[in-house]
Amino acid sequence: MSPQQVQSIARELLHAHDHASLTTSIATRDPDFDLDAAYLVAAELMRVRRIRGSRPVGRKIGFTNRSIWALYGVDAPMWAHVYDDTVSYAQGGRAQVSLAGTVSPRMEPEIAFKLRAPIPVGCTDAEQLLRSAEWYAHSVEIVHSHFDWKFKLADATADWACHARLVIGEPRAIREEDIPALARALPEVKAALLKGGVRQIEGLGADVLGSPAYALGFLADLLAKQAFMQPLVAGELISTGTISDALPVRAGETWSTEITGLPVQNLTITYTD
Repeated sequence: MSPQQVQSIARELLHAHDHASLTTSIATRDPDFDLDAAYLVAAELMRVRRIRGSRPVGRKIGFTNRSIWALYGVDAPMWAHVYDDTVSYAQGGRAQVSLAGTVSPRMEPEIAFKLRAPIPVGCTDAEQLLRSAEWYAHSVEIVHSHFDWKFKLADATADWACHARLVIGEPRAIREEDIPALARALPEVKAALLKGGVRQIEGLGADVLGSPAYALGFLADLLAKQAFMQPLVAGELISTGTISDALPVRAGETWSTEITGLPVQNLTITYTD
């Protein structure tokens, strides 16, 4: 796609973002709009967001859960930046999250990491991948869609990879002696979403590309092919993707998570306007 086409699509998505409005699938309208073009749009949107004063503090990886690909009509993961004004930390396992400005918001239980070093490219060893991380935590991402969840992968990728908010629980330091056990535990971790205390859905860490640790490797490998994107650096937050399907949330509701298999804090989130 031409630079003019990329900028036109970026303006369309920025308008949808600013007005919490819907648009229709770009990939359906324009067969030239593929995944490579989507990342060029994403880079332009990141540039605009930085000009507006938002600071990138990490990345979110979406659609790493292969068990939900058929539900959304996608066949690969994707990523986008997260920002200082979209990331927050729970206090005592609780958080209040405004849904203002979101469109068809949903909630995802995830595992997040903070990097101590760049992730090695081409690495398929979970323990080695985990050595790039300073800490891990249970997190919840609030995702939304300016396409009302009727999209192709390129659409979702350009649309900030559906990112709206990221709430991170209490971090747990990753010590060298703990890495083998953590590598074994991550595929076995279970995450449930509860609405008003009633269990709604549960997922398994192995559905996230085999392990949330492998999601780190996916991101490093993809970024190595994207010279127009910033490389990973120490200090970045990485959200590795949902362990279960994402479920719709509304203002006035209180949801909680239940994590088994890892010594992390469950989260309770109250949603507001």
